[in-house]
Amino acid sequence: MISVQIQTAAYLFAGILFILSLGGLSSQESAKRGVLYGMAGMLIAILSTVLGEGVQGYTYIIVAIVIASFIGIIVARKVEMTSMPQLVAILHSFVGLAAVLVGFGSYLDPHTQTLVGTEHTIHLVEVFIGVFIGAITFTGSIIAWGKLDGKIRSKPLVYPGRHVVNIILVIIAVVLGVLFTQATGTEGMIYLYGMTAIASYIGIMLVMAIGGADMPVVVSMLNSYSGWAAAAAGFMLGNDLLIVTGALVGSSGAILSIIMCEAMNRSFLSVIFGGFGATPIAAGDEDIEGEVTATTHEELAELLEEANSIVIVPGYGMAVAKAQYPIHDMVKTLQDQGKKVVFAIHPVAGRLPGHMNVLLAEANVSYDIVLEMDEVNDDLPNVDVVMVIGANDIVNPGAETDKSSPIYGMPVIQVWNARQVIVMKRSMATGYAGVQNPLFFKDNTDMLYGDAKDSIDKINMALKS
Repeated sequence: MISVQIQTAAYLFAGILFILSLGGLSSQESAKRGVLYGMAGMLIAILSTVLGEGVQGYTYIIVAIVIASFIGIIVARKVEMTSMPQLVAILHSFVGLAAVLVGFGSYLDPHTQTLVGTEHTIHLVEVFIGVFIGAITFTGSIIAWGKLDGKIRSKPLVYPGRHVVNIILVIIAVVLGVLFTQATGTEGMIYLYGMTAIASYIGIMLVMAIGGADMPVVVSMLNSYSGWAAAAAGFMLGNDLLIVTGALVGSSGAILSIIMCEAMNRSFLSVIFGGFGATPIAAGDEDIEGEVTATTHEELAELLEEANSIVIVPGYGMAVAKAQYPIHDMVKTLQDQGKKVVFAIHPVAGRLPGHMNVLLAEANVSYDIVLEMDEVNDDLPNVDVVMVIGANDIVNPGAETDKSSPIYGMPVIQVWNARQVIVMKRSMATGYAGVQNPLFFKDNTDMLYGDAKDSIDKINMALKS
Protein backbone atom coordinates (compact mmCIF):
# COMPACT_ATOMS: atom_id res chain seq x y z
CA MET A 1 0.00 0.00 0.00
CA ILE A 2 1.40 3.41 -0.99
CA SER A 3 1.08 6.69 0.88
CA VAL A 4 -1.17 9.55 -0.14
CA GLN A 5 1.87 11.63 -1.15
CA ILE A 6 3.18 8.95 -3.50
CA GLN A 7 -0.30 8.43 -4.94
CA THR A 8 -0.65 12.16 -5.61
CA ALA A 9 2.74 12.23 -7.36
CA ALA A 10 1.74 9.20 -9.44
CA TYR A 11 -1.52 10.90 -10.39
CA LEU A 12 0.37 14.02 -11.44
CA PHE A 13 2.77 11.97 -13.58
CA ALA A 14 -0.13 10.05 -15.15
CA GLY A 15 -1.91 13.33 -15.93
CA ILE A 16 1.21 14.62 -17.70
CA LEU A 17 1.38 11.42 -19.74
CA PHE A 18 -2.28 11.84 -20.75
CA ILE A 19 -1.58 15.38 -21.95
CA LEU A 20 1.43 14.13 -23.93
CA SER A 21 -0.80 11.40 -25.34
CA LEU A 22 -3.30 13.94 -26.68
CA GLY A 23 -0.43 15.95 -28.14
CA GLY A 24 0.95 12.87 -29.87
CA LEU A 25 -2.43 11.99 -31.35
CA SER A 26 -2.58 15.37 -33.10
CA SER A 27 -0.57 14.05 -36.06
CA GLN A 28 -0.14 10.74 -37.84
CA GLU A 29 3.62 10.72 -37.43
CA SER A 30 3.45 10.90 -33.62
CA ALA A 31 0.19 8.98 -33.08
CA LYS A 32 1.87 5.72 -32.08
CA ARG A 33 3.98 7.52 -29.49
CA GLY A 34 0.84 9.21 -28.20
CA VAL A 35 -0.88 5.86 -27.74
CA LEU A 36 2.10 4.52 -25.78
CA TYR A 37 2.03 7.59 -23.51
CA GLY A 38 -1.66 6.99 -22.88
CA MET A 39 -1.13 3.31 -22.08
CA ALA A 40 1.68 4.11 -19.65
CA GLY A 41 -0.40 6.80 -17.97
CA MET A 42 -3.38 4.48 -17.56
CA LEU A 43 -1.19 1.72 -16.10
CA ILE A 44 0.24 4.14 -13.53
CA ALA A 45 -3.25 5.44 -12.74
CA ILE A 46 -4.67 1.96 -12.15
CA LEU A 47 -1.76 0.76 -10.00
CA SER A 48 -1.65 3.91 -7.88
CA THR A 49 -5.40 3.74 -7.30
CA VAL A 50 -5.54 0.02 -6.48
CA LEU A 51 -2.54 0.28 -4.15
CA GLY A 52 -3.85 3.40 -2.43
CA GLU A 53 -4.87 3.68 1.21
CA GLY A 54 -8.26 2.32 2.23
CA VAL A 55 -8.63 0.00 -0.75
CA GLN A 56 -9.82 -3.51 0.08
CA GLY A 57 -10.78 -6.65 -1.81
CA TYR A 58 -7.63 -6.88 -3.92
CA THR A 59 -8.50 -10.39 -5.09
CA TYR A 60 -11.77 -9.26 -6.64
CA ILE A 61 -10.17 -6.18 -8.17
CA ILE A 62 -7.32 -8.14 -9.75
CA VAL A 63 -9.70 -10.80 -11.09
CA ALA A 64 -11.95 -8.10 -12.57
CA ILE A 65 -8.99 -6.33 -14.22
CA VAL A 66 -7.66 -9.58 -15.71
CA ILE A 67 -11.06 -10.60 -17.08
CA ALA A 68 -11.76 -7.14 -18.50
CA SER A 69 -8.29 -6.92 -20.06
CA PHE A 70 -8.71 -10.34 -21.65
CA ILE A 71 -12.07 -9.35 -23.13
CA GLY A 72 -10.65 -6.04 -24.37
CA ILE A 73 -7.73 -7.72 -26.14
CA ILE A 74 -10.00 -10.26 -27.85
CA VAL A 75 -12.49 -7.62 -28.99
CA ALA A 76 -9.78 -5.24 -30.23
CA ARG A 77 -8.06 -7.97 -32.24
CA LYS A 78 -11.32 -9.29 -33.66
CA VAL A 79 -12.96 -6.03 -34.73
CA GLU A 80 -12.32 -4.94 -38.31
CA MET A 81 -11.34 -1.34 -39.09
CA THR A 82 -14.71 -0.91 -40.79
CA SER A 83 -16.38 -1.68 -37.45
CA MET A 84 -14.13 0.57 -35.38
CA PRO A 85 -16.71 3.41 -35.23
CA GLN A 86 -19.24 0.99 -33.70
CA LEU A 87 -16.65 -0.17 -31.15
CA VAL A 88 -15.81 3.40 -30.16
CA ALA A 89 -19.51 4.23 -29.77
CA ILE A 90 -20.26 1.22 -27.58
CA LEU A 91 -17.19 1.90 -25.42
CA HIS A 92 -18.52 5.40 -24.81
CA SER A 93 -21.71 3.80 -23.50
CA PHE A 94 -19.67 1.88 -20.92
CA VAL A 95 -18.23 5.15 -19.60
CA GLY A 96 -21.72 6.59 -19.28
CA LEU A 97 -23.01 3.48 -17.51
CA ALA A 98 -20.02 3.57 -15.14
CA ALA A 99 -20.84 7.18 -14.22
CA VAL A 100 -24.45 6.21 -13.50
CA LEU A 101 -23.43 3.28 -11.31
CA VAL A 102 -20.81 5.35 -9.48
CA GLY A 103 -23.47 7.98 -8.83
CA PHE A 104 -25.91 5.50 -7.33
CA GLY A 105 -23.15 3.87 -5.30
CA SER A 106 -21.88 7.21 -4.02
CA TYR A 107 -25.37 8.24 -2.94
CA LEU A 108 -25.94 4.98 -1.06
CA ASP A 109 -22.49 5.13 0.55
CA PRO A 110 -22.92 5.51 4.35
CA HIS A 111 -20.20 8.18 4.31
CA THR A 112 -22.45 10.36 2.14
CA GLN A 113 -25.17 10.24 4.79
CA THR A 114 -22.75 11.53 7.42
CA LEU A 115 -22.12 14.75 5.49
CA VAL A 116 -24.01 17.80 6.68
CA GLY A 117 -24.88 21.28 5.48
CA THR A 118 -23.28 22.73 2.36
CA GLU A 119 -20.85 19.83 1.97
CA HIS A 120 -23.76 17.38 1.78
CA THR A 121 -25.67 19.53 -0.73
CA ILE A 122 -22.64 19.96 -2.98
CA HIS A 123 -22.01 16.24 -3.04
CA LEU A 124 -25.65 15.51 -3.92
CA VAL A 125 -25.43 18.01 -6.79
CA GLU A 126 -22.29 16.20 -8.00
CA VAL A 127 -24.14 12.89 -7.88
CA PHE A 128 -27.19 14.24 -9.68
CA ILE A 129 -25.24 15.92 -12.49
CA GLY A 130 -22.93 12.90 -12.88
CA VAL A 131 -25.84 10.49 -13.25
CA PHE A 132 -27.61 12.87 -15.66
CA ILE A 133 -24.61 13.17 -17.99
CA GLY A 134 -23.84 9.46 -17.67
CA ALA A 135 -27.38 8.37 -18.57
CA ILE A 136 -27.44 10.60 -21.68
CA THR A 137 -24.04 9.26 -22.73
CA PHE A 138 -25.09 5.65 -22.11
CA THR A 139 -28.29 5.59 -24.16
CA GLY A 140 -27.05 8.04 -26.80
CA SER A 141 -23.97 5.91 -27.44
CA ILE A 142 -26.07 2.76 -27.80
CA ILE A 143 -28.24 4.48 -30.43
CA ALA A 144 -25.10 5.70 -32.22
CA TRP A 145 -23.74 2.15 -32.22
CA GLY A 146 -27.03 0.86 -33.64
CA LYS A 147 -27.05 3.43 -36.44
CA LEU A 148 -23.43 2.81 -37.36
CA ASP A 149 -23.96 -0.95 -37.35
CA GLY A 150 -27.11 -0.73 -39.45
CA LYS A 151 -29.37 -2.07 -36.71
CA ILE A 152 -31.20 1.26 -36.47
CA ARG A 153 -32.22 3.30 -39.51
CA SER A 154 -29.82 6.09 -40.41
CA LYS A 155 -32.57 8.59 -41.27
CA PRO A 156 -33.30 11.14 -38.54
CA LEU A 157 -36.32 10.42 -36.34
CA VAL A 158 -38.18 13.67 -35.88
CA TYR A 159 -41.62 14.60 -34.63
CA PRO A 160 -43.39 17.95 -34.19
CA GLY A 161 -42.57 19.72 -30.96
CA ARG A 162 -39.65 17.46 -30.01
CA HIS A 163 -37.56 20.41 -28.80
CA VAL A 164 -40.42 21.57 -26.57
CA VAL A 165 -40.67 18.05 -25.14
CA ASN A 166 -36.94 17.97 -24.43
CA ILE A 167 -37.06 21.37 -22.72
CA ILE A 168 -39.97 20.26 -20.55
CA LEU A 169 -38.09 17.09 -19.61
CA VAL A 170 -35.01 19.10 -18.65
CA ILE A 171 -37.15 21.38 -16.47
CA ILE A 172 -38.68 18.33 -14.78
CA ALA A 173 -35.16 16.97 -14.20
CA VAL A 174 -34.13 20.26 -12.56
CA VAL A 175 -37.17 20.10 -10.28
CA LEU A 176 -36.28 16.53 -9.36
CA GLY A 177 -32.76 17.73 -8.62
CA VAL A 178 -34.03 20.31 -6.16
CA LEU A 179 -36.20 17.70 -4.43
CA PHE A 180 -33.25 15.30 -4.44
CA THR A 181 -30.97 17.71 -2.59
CA GLN A 182 -33.67 18.36 0.01
CA ALA A 183 -34.42 14.68 0.73
CA THR A 184 -33.08 13.11 3.93
CA GLY A 185 -31.27 9.79 4.17
CA THR A 186 -31.78 7.72 1.03
CA GLU A 187 -35.30 8.98 0.40
CA GLY A 188 -34.01 10.81 -2.68
CA MET A 189 -33.57 7.55 -4.63
CA ILE A 190 -37.02 7.95 -6.18
CA TYR A 191 -35.99 11.33 -7.59
CA LEU A 192 -32.68 9.89 -8.82
CA TYR A 193 -34.52 7.05 -10.56
CA GLY A 194 -36.92 9.49 -12.21
CA MET A 195 -34.12 11.73 -13.47
CA THR A 196 -32.18 8.72 -14.80
CA ALA A 197 -35.20 7.64 -16.85
CA ILE A 198 -35.64 11.16 -18.24
CA ALA A 199 -31.93 11.52 -19.10
CA SER A 200 -31.94 8.11 -20.77
CA TYR A 201 -34.88 9.14 -22.95
CA ILE A 202 -33.21 12.45 -23.85
CA GLY A 203 -30.04 10.60 -24.86
CA ILE A 204 -32.03 8.33 -27.16
CA MET A 205 -33.95 11.11 -28.85
CA LEU A 206 -30.93 13.41 -29.26
CA VAL A 207 -29.08 10.86 -31.37
CA MET A 208 -32.17 9.47 -33.12
CA ALA A 209 -32.83 13.00 -34.43
CA ILE A 210 -29.44 13.13 -36.18
CA GLY A 211 -29.05 11.88 -39.74
CA GLY A 212 -26.68 9.10 -40.73
CA ALA A 213 -24.40 11.33 -42.83
CA ASP A 214 -23.53 13.29 -39.68
CA MET A 215 -22.71 10.30 -37.46
CA PRO A 216 -18.93 11.02 -37.39
CA VAL A 217 -19.70 14.25 -35.57
CA VAL A 218 -22.04 12.37 -33.23
CA VAL A 219 -19.24 9.94 -32.29
CA SER A 220 -16.97 12.90 -31.54
CA MET A 221 -19.72 14.56 -29.50
CA LEU A 222 -20.35 11.39 -27.48
CA ASN A 223 -16.62 11.16 -26.85
CA SER A 224 -16.87 14.58 -25.23
CA TYR A 225 -19.91 13.52 -23.20
CA SER A 226 -18.09 10.44 -21.93
CA GLY A 227 -15.22 12.66 -20.77
CA TRP A 228 -17.51 14.92 -18.80
CA ALA A 229 -19.22 11.84 -17.35
CA ALA A 230 -15.84 10.57 -16.18
CA ALA A 231 -15.02 13.98 -14.68
CA ALA A 232 -18.33 13.94 -12.82
CA ALA A 233 -17.49 10.48 -11.48
CA GLY A 234 -14.16 11.91 -10.33
CA PHE A 235 -15.94 14.59 -8.31
CA MET A 236 -18.21 11.97 -6.75
CA LEU A 237 -15.27 9.78 -5.76
CA GLY A 238 -12.97 12.64 -4.81
CA ASN A 239 -10.41 11.38 -7.35
CA ASP A 240 -8.32 14.22 -8.79
CA LEU A 241 -6.86 12.16 -11.63
CA LEU A 242 -10.30 11.09 -12.84
CA ILE A 243 -11.39 14.72 -12.85
CA VAL A 244 -8.34 15.79 -14.86
CA THR A 245 -8.61 12.88 -17.31
CA GLY A 246 -12.32 13.42 -17.83
CA ALA A 247 -11.81 17.13 -18.42
CA LEU A 248 -9.07 16.39 -20.99
CA VAL A 249 -11.29 13.94 -22.88
CA GLY A 250 -14.35 16.15 -22.61
CA SER A 251 -12.65 19.32 -23.80
CA SER A 252 -10.69 17.62 -26.61
CA GLY A 253 -13.86 15.89 -27.82
CA ALA A 254 -15.72 19.20 -27.79
CA ILE A 255 -12.92 20.92 -29.73
CA LEU A 256 -12.91 18.12 -32.32
CA SER A 257 -16.70 18.39 -32.64
CA ILE A 258 -16.42 22.14 -33.21
CA ILE A 259 -13.74 21.65 -35.88
CA MET A 260 -15.84 19.03 -37.65
CA CYS A 261 -18.98 21.18 -37.46
CA GLU A 262 -17.08 24.05 -39.07
CA ALA A 263 -15.86 21.67 -41.79
CA MET A 264 -19.46 20.62 -42.43
CA ASN A 265 -20.94 24.13 -42.15
CA ARG A 266 -23.06 23.05 -39.19
CA SER A 267 -23.93 24.73 -35.91
CA PHE A 268 -22.21 23.27 -32.85
CA LEU A 269 -25.17 24.14 -30.61
CA SER A 270 -27.54 22.28 -32.91
CA VAL A 271 -25.27 19.25 -32.57
CA ILE A 272 -25.55 19.34 -28.79
CA PHE A 273 -29.33 19.55 -28.94
CA GLY A 274 -29.74 16.96 -31.68
CA GLY A 275 -31.04 19.46 -34.20
CA PHE A 276 -28.91 19.06 -37.28
CA GLY A 277 -29.32 16.18 -39.66
CA ALA A 278 -33.04 16.54 -39.12
CA THR A 279 -33.87 19.48 -41.37
CA PRO A 280 -34.34 19.64 -44.20
CA ILE A 281 -35.48 16.04 -44.37
CA ALA A 282 -36.28 15.86 -48.08
CA ALA A 283 -34.20 13.51 -50.18
CA GLY A 284 -33.44 16.27 -52.65
CA ASP A 285 -35.66 17.27 -55.56
CA GLU A 286 -33.11 18.84 -57.89
CA ASP A 287 -33.50 17.63 -61.46
CA ILE A 288 -30.51 15.53 -62.49
CA GLU A 289 -29.44 15.84 -66.10
CA GLY A 290 -27.06 13.63 -68.05
CA GLU A 291 -26.46 9.94 -68.54
CA VAL A 292 -24.45 7.46 -66.51
CA THR A 293 -21.51 5.99 -68.42
CA ALA A 294 -19.28 3.09 -67.38
CA THR A 295 -15.63 2.28 -68.02
CA THR A 296 -13.40 -0.78 -67.71
CA HIS A 297 -10.27 -1.58 -65.73
CA GLU A 298 -8.16 -1.53 -68.88
CA GLU A 299 -9.50 1.84 -69.97
CA LEU A 300 -8.84 3.28 -66.52
CA ALA A 301 -5.30 1.91 -66.54
CA GLU A 302 -4.69 3.62 -69.90
CA LEU A 303 -6.15 6.84 -68.53
CA LEU A 304 -3.78 6.70 -65.57
CA GLU A 305 -0.84 6.01 -67.90
CA GLU A 306 -1.62 9.19 -69.83
CA ALA A 307 -2.28 11.37 -66.75
CA ASN A 308 0.33 13.51 -65.05
CA SER A 309 -1.61 14.41 -61.90
CA ILE A 310 -3.94 12.06 -60.03
CA VAL A 311 -6.07 12.61 -56.91
CA ILE A 312 -7.55 9.68 -54.99
CA VAL A 313 -10.63 10.30 -52.79
CA PRO A 314 -11.21 7.35 -50.42
CA GLY A 315 -14.47 6.59 -48.64
CA TYR A 316 -16.20 3.98 -46.56
CA GLY A 317 -16.36 1.59 -49.53
CA MET A 318 -12.57 1.42 -49.55
CA ALA A 319 -12.64 0.41 -45.90
CA VAL A 320 -15.22 -2.31 -46.50
CA ALA A 321 -13.27 -3.78 -49.41
CA LYS A 322 -9.87 -3.43 -47.62
CA ALA A 323 -8.58 -1.86 -50.78
CA GLN A 324 -5.99 0.36 -49.09
CA TYR A 325 -3.22 -2.24 -49.59
CA PRO A 326 -3.46 -2.63 -53.39
CA ILE A 327 -4.04 1.14 -53.60
CA HIS A 328 -0.63 1.61 -51.95
CA ASP A 329 0.93 -0.61 -54.62
CA MET A 330 -0.87 1.30 -57.38
CA VAL A 331 0.32 4.64 -56.04
CA LYS A 332 3.91 3.39 -55.88
CA THR A 333 3.72 2.21 -59.49
CA LEU A 334 2.36 5.54 -60.66
CA GLN A 335 4.95 7.49 -58.67
CA ASP A 336 7.72 5.39 -60.18
CA GLN A 337 6.43 6.58 -63.56
CA GLY A 338 6.92 10.18 -62.47
CA LYS A 339 3.27 11.00 -61.84
CA LYS A 340 2.01 13.21 -59.03
CA VAL A 341 -0.43 11.27 -56.84
CA VAL A 342 -2.11 12.60 -53.70
CA PHE A 343 -5.05 11.59 -51.50
CA ALA A 344 -7.87 14.00 -50.68
CA ILE A 345 -9.42 13.33 -47.25
CA HIS A 346 -12.78 14.79 -46.29
CA PRO A 347 -13.16 15.59 -42.55
CA VAL A 348 -16.07 13.16 -42.21
CA ALA A 349 -15.03 10.48 -44.71
CA GLY A 350 -15.95 7.07 -43.33
CA ARG A 351 -17.86 6.88 -40.07
CA LEU A 352 -15.29 8.07 -37.60
CA PRO A 353 -13.06 11.16 -37.45
CA GLY A 354 -9.76 10.25 -39.10
CA HIS A 355 -11.10 6.89 -40.35
CA MET A 356 -9.47 7.19 -43.80
CA ASN A 357 -6.17 8.47 -42.37
CA VAL A 358 -5.89 5.40 -40.15
CA LEU A 359 -6.64 3.03 -43.02
CA LEU A 360 -4.02 4.62 -45.28
CA ALA A 361 -1.44 4.66 -42.49
CA GLU A 362 -2.20 0.97 -41.94
CA ALA A 363 -1.17 0.37 -45.57
CA ASN A 364 2.03 2.44 -45.13
CA VAL A 365 0.88 5.24 -47.42
CA SER A 366 3.26 8.18 -46.99
CA TYR A 367 1.83 10.91 -44.78
CA ASP A 368 3.05 13.74 -47.02
CA ILE A 369 0.69 12.79 -49.87
CA VAL A 370 -2.40 12.55 -47.64
CA LEU A 371 -3.98 16.00 -47.86
CA GLU A 372 -7.07 17.61 -46.36
CA MET A 373 -10.03 18.75 -48.44
CA ASP A 374 -9.10 22.45 -48.28
CA GLU A 375 -5.60 21.69 -49.55
CA VAL A 376 -6.95 19.99 -52.68
CA ASN A 377 -10.13 21.74 -53.82
CA ASP A 378 -8.45 24.81 -55.37
CA ASP A 379 -6.08 22.62 -57.43
CA LEU A 380 -8.70 20.22 -58.79
CA PRO A 381 -9.28 22.13 -62.08
CA ASN A 382 -5.65 21.35 -62.98
CA VAL A 383 -5.90 17.64 -62.07
CA ASP A 384 -6.03 15.11 -64.92
CA VAL A 385 -7.81 12.25 -63.13
CA VAL A 386 -9.69 11.91 -59.87
CA MET A 387 -10.41 8.41 -58.58
CA VAL A 388 -13.30 8.29 -56.11
CA ILE A 389 -13.01 4.97 -54.28
CA GLY A 390 -16.08 4.00 -52.30
CA ALA A 391 -17.06 7.59 -51.45
CA ASN A 392 -20.43 9.16 -52.18
CA ASP A 393 -21.86 11.96 -50.04
CA ILE A 394 -18.50 13.74 -49.59
CA VAL A 395 -18.25 14.29 -53.39
CA ASN A 396 -21.91 15.13 -53.99
CA PRO A 397 -22.35 18.46 -55.85
CA GLY A 398 -25.92 18.56 -54.55
CA ALA A 399 -24.48 19.72 -51.23
CA GLU A 400 -23.74 23.05 -52.96
CA THR A 401 -26.72 23.35 -55.32
CA ASP A 402 -29.74 21.46 -53.95
CA LYS A 403 -31.31 23.34 -51.04
CA SER A 404 -33.76 20.50 -50.42
CA SER A 405 -30.96 17.99 -49.84
CA PRO A 406 -30.25 16.86 -46.26
CA ILE A 407 -26.54 17.45 -46.90
CA TYR A 408 -27.00 20.97 -48.32
CA GLY A 409 -24.37 23.33 -46.95
CA MET A 410 -21.84 20.60 -46.18
CA PRO A 411 -18.49 21.41 -47.83
CA VAL A 412 -17.51 18.62 -50.24
CA ILE A 413 -14.51 17.68 -52.36
CA GLN A 414 -15.25 19.31 -55.72
CA VAL A 415 -14.03 16.41 -57.84
CA TRP A 416 -16.27 17.37 -60.79
CA ASN A 417 -13.88 20.26 -61.52
CA ALA A 418 -11.14 17.84 -62.57
CA ARG A 419 -10.66 16.90 -66.24
CA GLN A 420 -11.82 13.31 -65.70
CA VAL A 421 -13.53 11.59 -62.75
CA ILE A 422 -13.73 7.83 -62.18
CA VAL A 423 -16.13 6.67 -59.47
CA MET A 424 -15.54 3.15 -58.17
CA LYS A 425 -18.67 1.67 -56.58
CA ARG A 426 -20.43 -1.65 -56.35
CA SER A 427 -23.63 -0.15 -57.72
CA MET A 428 -25.58 3.07 -58.19
CA ALA A 429 -26.88 2.86 -54.62
CA THR A 430 -27.08 6.08 -52.61
CA GLY A 431 -24.64 6.93 -49.86
CA TYR A 432 -25.21 6.90 -46.11
CA ALA A 433 -27.26 10.10 -46.33
CA GLY A 434 -29.70 8.35 -48.67
CA VAL A 435 -29.55 10.92 -51.51
CA GLN A 436 -28.77 10.53 -55.20
CA ASN A 437 -25.45 11.91 -56.43
CA PRO A 438 -25.55 14.13 -59.55
CA LEU A 439 -21.81 13.55 -59.98
CA PHE A 440 -22.51 10.15 -61.51
CA PHE A 441 -24.40 11.79 -64.39
CA LYS A 442 -21.83 14.42 -65.38
CA ASP A 443 -20.13 14.30 -68.78
CA ASN A 444 -16.62 13.99 -67.33
CA THR A 445 -17.55 11.15 -64.95
CA ASP A 446 -17.39 7.42 -65.62
CA MET A 447 -18.43 4.61 -63.29
CA LEU A 448 -16.30 1.54 -62.60
CA TYR A 449 -18.54 -1.03 -60.92
CA GLY A 450 -17.34 -3.81 -58.66
CA ASP A 451 -15.46 -4.52 -55.45
CA ALA A 452 -12.82 -1.84 -54.88
CA LYS A 453 -10.03 -4.25 -53.96
CA ASP A 454 -10.70 -6.51 -56.93
CA SER A 455 -10.85 -3.49 -59.25
CA ILE A 456 -7.55 -2.04 -57.99
CA ASP A 457 -5.88 -5.46 -58.33
CA LYS A 458 -6.94 -5.60 -61.99
CA ILE A 459 -5.77 -2.04 -62.58
CA ASN A 460 -2.39 -2.92 -61.05
CA MET A 461 -2.04 -5.88 -63.36
CA ALA A 462 -2.86 -3.70 -66.37
CA LEU A 463 -0.39 -1.01 -65.29
CA LYS A 464 2.45 -3.50 -64.82
CA SER A 465 1.79 -5.25 -68.11
